[in-house]
Amino acid sequence: MEVKFEKLFRSSYSAPNAVQSTDDGVWVVDQITDKAALLDPDNVSDHHGIAYLKREIPSDSSNTSGMAHGEESLWLVANGGSNWRDSRPTDTKSGGTIFQVDPQTGETQSRHAVPGGGGSHGMEYDHVDPGHLWLTTLKDQTLSKVRISDWSVQHVIPLPYKRGHGVVRVPDGVWVVHTADRVIVKLSVEDGSELDRIEVVQPNPVPHGLSAFGDDFIYCDAASGWVVKILCS
Repeated sequence: MEVKFEKLFRSSYSAPNAVQSTDDGVWVVDQITDKAALLDPDNVSDHHGIAYLKREIPSDSSNTSGMAHGEESLWLVANGGSNWRDSRPTDTKSGGTIFQVDPQTGETQSRHAVPGGGGSHGMEYDHVDPGHLWLTTLKDQTLSKVRISDWSVQHVIPLPYKRGHGVVRVPDGVWVVHTADRVIVKLSVEDGSELDRIEVVQPNPVPHGLSAFGDDFIYCDAASGWVVKILCS
């Protein structure tokens, strides 16, 4: 696939570790404060390069490293107490936890353990097969399809590289970011075989979170704070 990269805006946060585009705007979540911001990608400051902040919500998540939007909720991946702020009673003590939160208030609606234990850095609501989430499972280097209604694992595929991060489900497969390798790989949902790939070469920001953005993609870089558009042709 031939692609081009375009820096869209800088996040309102210093460490945006997940991004999700919705009809209302683009959500980013901060790995340090665990707050989530709804931003307007069409209203960007010429001076600071920061998108207009439409709304901000707190969350009970901790060390947030993934986000999805579906069933009128935001879903956040927590990976334990943060190293950069004081601990809170709601912080995940061990392994990974998925928080379902109200996008208006940040109130926790439900919380679930990452299947099989361990952490997760990426998640996607399955709009092709509603009622399911796709989660990266770092301990096993896999991607799991989980049914929300009973939190049961329906299918698991292997990931080709370590440190699987952002996830985007498409009708003919699933894209997964592998941050350390600077590659976004399209995989078969049946067996995990590679269908396509996008190489994110330097000096482009490093990909962490990933989201569909119309016919293109956007990703965020937790180190630089940039949200970048991937124009696909």
